[in-house]
Amino acid sequence: QEQLVESGGGLVQAGGSLRLSCAASERIFRMYAMGWFRQAPGKERETVAAITRSGLTKYYADSVQGRFTISRDSAKNTLYLQMNSLKPEDTAVYYCAAQQTVTSPTLINLMTKYNYWGQGTQVTVSS
Repeated sequence: QEQLVESGGGLVQAGGSLRLSCAASERIFRMYAMGWFRQAPGKERETVAAITRSGLTKYYADSVQGRFTISRDSAKNTLYLQMNSLKPEDTAVYYCAAQQTVTSPTLINLMTKYNYWGQGTQVTVSS
């Protein structure tokens, strides 16, 4: 069964850190790109970070550049998002997703191309 399962969310104070994990089936983990997306209350879902299968190309939204790091562990079929210096505006439900639709490293930030999604994990940053 194809699946993506996120974990690692929680409540943290501003300035703190969290690491999100996304365990994937082997077939999904082999797809061209995987990414992290988030949706805050009352806002549209947005791309946070993405990475190609090779790990050579990464994308970060401007709002998280320098604070978040996306990585993948092929031995564990797991995608990670290390989040440091968290801010209250990072509060959202975080989703991981994968896609094989577009195989261009310049397009891995396009959320609409991702067609395999996890159920999400809540991240709450208190001020």
